[in-house]
Amino acid sequence: MDVKTVRTHKDLDVWKKAMDLAAQIYSLTARFPKEELYGLTSQIRRSAISIPSNSAEGAARHSKKEFIQFLHIASGSVAELETQLLLAVRMGFISRDGLLQQVEEVRKMLLGLLRSLKKKPITHHPSLITAPL
Repeated sequence: MDVKTVRTHKDLDVWKKAMDLAAQIYSLTARFPKEELYGLTSQIRRSAISIPSNSAEGAARHSKKEFIQFLHIASGSVAELETQLLLAVRMGFISRDGLLQQVEEVRKMLLGLLRSLKKKPITHHPSLITAPL
């Protein structure tokens, strides 16, 4: 989606992709051993939901600088999630499937959005993503 047509965080392709990923993570971790409920299951779920949550919070902020900051936090959550999924593979809870590829797609989308935002002049508009660019 062209950044110029974005009205809310729900219009961001990266937010949509991260929401899909989080939903898949919840389904996947429901099959983890019960003793992992407060361990790896909880950590993976928190990391997964942090990605679209921080993207949304950043988009709702009043400056591009804050938006960029929250996208960096979301990127950190992507790295966390990838690490936790790789551990789940090592522990035999999941197999290496397309999920890690989806994590990489979200990472690339976040980095692309960050690059795009850093190229544009900083504004302090009350609603950064609804302002005409």
